[in-house]
Amino acid sequence: SHLRDTAVTRGMPLAFFCLLLCIPWGSSCPPSCQCTERAGAKAVLCSSRHLEEIPKDIPRDVVFLKLDANSITRIPGNAFRHLSHLEEIDLSRNAIEKIDGAAFKGVAAGLRSLDLSGNRIRSIPKEALLALKAKLRLANNPWHCECALQEVLWEARLDLDSVRDITCHTAPREEYVGKPLLQVLDAGVNLCGVRQRTTDVAMLVTMFAWFAMVVVYVVCYVRHNREDSCRHGHYLRALPGAPAHAETTSTAL
Repeated sequence: SHLRDTAVTRGMPLAFFCLLLCIPWGSSCPPSCQCTERAGAKAVLCSSRHLEEIPKDIPRDVVFLKLDANSITRIPGNAFRHLSHLEEIDLSRNAIEKIDGAAFKGVAAGLRSLDLSGNRIRSIPKEALLALKAKLRLANNPWHCECALQEVLWEARLDLDSVRDITCHTAPREEYVGKPLLQVLDAGVNLCGVRQRTTDVAMLVTMFAWFAMVVVYVVCYVRHNREDSCRHGHYLRALPGAPAHAETTSTAL
């Protein structure tokens, strides 16, 4: 009996160690969130939890992730890279201002829905969105209507119900401000063309400025040389032997 108790006692640390290895730590739930099942898939609900950043300990097997109604300000690169099963992300009604170009790297292929509406996004790297196959919601952000946003509108899969709420908060021309981007583009405006014309004008202005600098330099150089020549002539005529030399030269001729 004593030998059996000793064996059991010695085996307990090993069993405890095996138990630690078997625990699915990747499935643990962030303390500020609620983890549940939805349609047989794991859902992590972190809505209205006063979060200022995306939690680091989200379970790897999550399929639906709700982070809406928080105070998240940015989406860093590789923010969801370890969540290979992710299909839906709700980041609406936050304070997001900056999105890294690699923010959705690793989940682009499987993601079906991405909600970024109701944030503070003015611009977004097009490479962050154009690789996605997900349906996007971008409404109710203070967008700066520019070429990159136009390309996103043309090439990304936008949610048709919210696309009309993508409004120009700022724009290259004052007449576009306050108007839905779709309305501006339907009127035949090409924001990429506007940027190109602006670039061309800037190049012309720069070239003209360089040309003006060269002209001013040449004029100053010529004027400086002329003044030097005049001073040199006056100096020669002022020398004592200059008239006699000139007279001897004329007599010899």
